[in-house]
Amino acid sequence: MISIAIDAMSGDHGLAVTTVAALNALAHVEDLKIIMVGDERKIQSTISDIPANLEIRHASEIVSMDESPVVALRNKKDSSMRVALNLVKEGAADACVSAGNTGALMVTGRFVFKMLQGVDRPAICTSLPTIKSHCWMLDLGANIDSGPENLLQFALMGNALVRAVDDNHIAKVGLLNVGEEQVKGNQVVKDASALIANTALNYSGFVEGDDIYKGTVDLIVCDGFVGNVALKASEGVARMVHNFLNREFKRSIWRKLSGLVAMPVLKSLKKRIDPRRYNGASLLGLNGILVKSHGSTDAYGFEQAIMAAYNQVKNDLLDKIKHEMEQMRQQEHREKVL
Repeated sequence: MISIAIDAMSGDHGLAVTTVAALNALAHVEDLKIIMVGDERKIQSTISDIPANLEIRHASEIVSMDESPVVALRNKKDSSMRVALNLVKEGAADACVSAGNTGALMVTGRFVFKMLQGVDRPAICTSLPTIKSHCWMLDLGANIDSGPENLLQFALMGNALVRAVDDNHIAKVGLLNVGEEQVKGNQVVKDASALIANTALNYSGFVEGDDIYKGTVDLIVCDGFVGNVALKASEGVARMVHNFLNREFKRSIWRKLSGLVAMPVLKSLKKRIDPRRYNGASLLGLNGILVKSHGSTDAYGFEQAIMAAYNQVKNDLLDKIKHEMEQMRQQEHREKVL
């Protein structure tokens, strides 16, 4: 049985989303147990019939979406976020899922779980739709000034995730840059490229922004500043296209009729690029499985975040990352000896 602790009070919609998502996930997966962490009375009031594989743990405090990460860490020791993380640290749960304040979750998660040996900074990683299928990308905002060694560590951790979740043992890895030529980019990406090329990873070299959705590689590595800008820009473009399509189909009765004819295609397209399907970003580098859901997602999106955590535990992601980092340390030792 895989046990997932949920920060039930988190996100823009709280229990209205997390409770429904938890019950749906339990209905779909037999070997899943969920621990809902939050105000016990409020959680119970949202569930008419509590299933056997759902447990409620009381937490008296909530970390607000705009709260200072430092304040949350110091003053909210009985928050639903902190208690859920503690359950993983204590072994009562295998992973934690939260839709809460990203900064607070990052700081508190790092404090509770600690960093894996050989990893300097955590990185946010998620999957994105591509023409071919999907790709993984990190870092998406945890670090805004990553050095070459950090990017190397991101590549190793991301490769472990792709191998664990997608069962892809020869994942193509690309480093995001302003061009594919080796002479382009700043010194950080050039040095990082040299470091990654010196590993056993299936490294394809530099990739550009349009490669993200072309499916050129399976894993894209970048600094958190660059990754977050790329992700938010993509989300903005998707919303703009959706808005434009709605406007154009409503311009006249004839366009409305053509919209009805095209409806099956439009629904299929919407399903393929639905951001809720890819909800659930992994905070890699911590000594524990932690998945961050988008704060504004609905129950379907939050359920995908739960399933992301479930799959990572089921496929031993943490052990695979530890193995990657140990291999890197051994390689560095051999190079020093030589």
